[in-house]
Amino acid sequence: MSQLSRLSLCAAAIGALAIAAFVSVPIRAAEDAVVIPPPATDVAPTDGLQTAVLSGGCFWGVQGVFQHTAGVVNAVSGYAGGSRMTASYEQVSTGTTGHAESVEIKYDPKTISYGKILQIFFSVVHNPTELNRQGPDSGTQYRSAIFTTSDEQNKVAEAYIAQLNAAKVYGRPIVTKVSALQGFFPAEAYHQDYLTLHPNQPYIAYNDLPKVENLKKLFAANYIEKPTLVKNVNVSN
Repeated sequence: MSQLSRLSLCAAAIGALAIAAFVSVPIRAAEDAVVIPPPATDVAPTDGLQTAVLSGGCFWGVQGVFQHTAGVVNAVSGYAGGSRMTASYEQVSTGTTGHAESVEIKYDPKTISYGKILQIFFSVVHNPTELNRQGPDSGTQYRSAIFTTSDEQNKVAEAYIAQLNAAKVYGRPIVTKVSALQGFFPAEAYHQDYLTLHPNQPYIAYNDLPKVENLKKLFAANYIEKPTLVKNVNVSN
């Protein structure tokens, strides 16, 4: 979905909320969080920062959740799954580049584990049973994906998906694809820290802020009130 389409969606959301208030019909914002067990296996903690790259719909919400997660030192919106040559919002929005809107998460494994990051991802960040869409956004660029940076991450992610499917915590099978990261390309500067900078934008208020609230409610021990904003990364304008 292009930025123009998202702005149109914002207008539609305002109208829907107004109608709902008038006729007293509840409007469900974002996806419902799902209480899920932690992964049975996890990546062994090591010294130094580690990297996780996740895709779960519009990167504004994914970034926003992890910027409120303790142990995350940087969360950058960007693109993964395609080439550097097509890593721009205009091209990725066509759905033909192979890219998914993604977030690169740098984290301290002594504070938060890779498994806990995946648990938050599957629980409050997005609905992993939706194929090539997330909420109001559709297209392969909004697919659910985990781009791993090591064999150990790959094994943990695949095992966790199998574990959650076996436990039947969702009404449908998980469609999240796990693959090795070939490259991550930061998105344009105006996409960074979007949730924090535009909390009153209808798209954010309707689709993404509830995810942060669910993080606070379901993962209180991992929640921080002040977001960790983007730093030390070169992004285009």
